[in-house]
Amino acid sequence: MSVLVIAKFTGDTAKFGQTLADRASEFAEIGDRAKSAGGIHHRFGVGDGFIVVVDEWESVQHFESFFSDPNLQAFIGSAGADPGPPELIVAEAISTPDQY
Repeated sequence: MSVLVIAKFTGDTAKFGQTLADRASEFAEIGDRAKSAGGIHHRFGVGDGFIVVVDEWESVQHFESFFSDPNLQAFIGSAGADPGPPELIVAEAISTPDQY
């Protein structure tokens, strides 16, 4: 059964936006690695002083293995996230009649 992972990073959203533009190929490469590591769906969102990641993974273990990569952690910091772990919500994904 897959899991939903929602991560909220505090940080510099302007720097994040600029990093998306300047380092798009690196984001694409990370996305490809995530898919190979068990990632199913991925989206970013930005708010006032924070970045949100909404993912679906094959399992918690797949997510934890991918997310614990020190190179990924360094990239996240260089993209504008404040130091320290993000706020995480992990939940079992379920199918519902209103799903789209």
